[in-house]
Amino acid sequence: MSQSTPAHPGSRQHHWRREFVEVAALFTAMATADLIAETVGHGPDGRVLLVMSAAALLAVAGFHTWWARGRGHAPPAAAPRPGEDGRADASADEAGAERAGGRTDGETTLWRLRTTVRDAPGSLGAVCTALAGSRVDIVTLQTHPLADGTVDEFLLRAPAALPATALARTVTAAGGTDTWTERADAHDLVDTPTRMLTLATRTALDAAELPLALRQLFGRCTIRSTPAPADAPAHAEDALDGTVMRLRDPSGGTITVQRDHLPFTPTEFARARALLELDARLGARLGARTPDARDVLTLPEGNEITIRRAGPEDRDAALAMHERCSPGTLALRYHGPVGDADRYLAHLLSPRFGQSLAVETASGRLVALGHLLWDGDENEVALLVEDGWQRRGIGAAMLRKLVAMAAEAGRDSVYAVTQSTNTGMVAAMRELALPLDYQVEDGTLVITATLASADAPSPLPRTTQDRT
Repeated sequence: MSQSTPAHPGSRQHHWRREFVEVAALFTAMATADLIAETVGHGPDGRVLLVMSAAALLAVAGFHTWWARGRGHAPPAAAPRPGEDGRADASADEAGAERAGGRTDGETTLWRLRTTVRDAPGSLGAVCTALAGSRVDIVTLQTHPLADGTVDEFLLRAPAALPATALARTVTAAGGTDTWTERADAHDLVDTPTRMLTLATRTALDAAELPLALRQLFGRCTIRSTPAPADAPAHAEDALDGTVMRLRDPSGGTITVQRDHLPFTPTEFARARALLELDARLGARLGARTPDARDVLTLPEGNEITIRRAGPEDRDAALAMHERCSPGTLALRYHGPVGDADRYLAHLLSPRFGQSLAVETASGRLVALGHLLWDGDENEVALLVEDGWQRRGIGAAMLRKLVAMAAEAGRDSVYAVTQSTNTGMVAAMRELALPLDYQVEDGTLVITATLASADAPSPLPRTTQDRT
């Protein structure tokens, strides 16, 4: 409760003296009026006495008016000029805002915050009250029930001056445990039901989107697809173990989702299983789901080729291309015995391990393959162009499109593994005009291109691209 302070130390004493004088004057006036009434009633000349009394009263009233003006309250102080007292008030306001964890310029930062609270009335309210005390706005809130508590996941808009450590301390002081924070962006403003429907739609249209959908659903995590061993049970059970989820892949094998910094909740486990169940049902009804978008590229000599998405259905055509390729070309691509090239195709063309491109001639013959492979948190690009179609810009065009696909999937880099003598692959990576890192070991060259510092490149040159 605020307390008022007198404007002057002697103001209380001043008001007491004035009230005493006014009471004394009132009694004096009453006594004077009574004396005048007695005199008028018994005196010889009442009219003269009445006139004299009126004059005396006017004189007293005039004196009282003069005394009140000279002894009354002082006029209010003038408003402080800018730069004087107002400066101190503004400084105090800014200091108060900083103590509350905010800034006066209105800048804010989006945060994702997750904390565990007791499953008791008022536990969540205490956390919300503490956030409000630090001028933090709760944009969205999700709850994940546990056996002995509740995991609450917030999307917060906090003052820009409030660091993540202070935000975590505020929540911990309010009763939260195992608090985790991460910077968010505008994509996180989409509510969870809308996000789930969007991811389900992407998975329905493209079977290769399932690993990407899981990654986008759970944030920073690692997705790995493992083929089923020959001695594996036909119906392995899904399993949740802290920071690791193991899920049955509808197309065979296992999908492992790992997030080292934060355990998965049963709610998240159920969401992942729902996505895979949808994928299994769509696969049973529709089979392989590969987008039918095609890019037509005109080569320098005038021939037209078509770049399209590839899938398991292209395995026979890819095997036929292997037969037409020289051993040297296959060795540059697969880095191993040429006889093993064919057995890689089932893995490379599977949508669970990445996205693939095929290049067809006008007659429909497959002459090149490109792959964008999900390697945990990293992304490998690989190219194979039939000998008779090399040195025509086909590899560079496929590489630009693969890099655009990686950028669209939210990846920040891609790498290519080749030999230092493969000048064609080195030249294609350089034509991306992206920051490159080179590492050479025992004749093997690894070139990494960073995508975060540049916009996603156009899949094909504008002068030669025609969407059909």
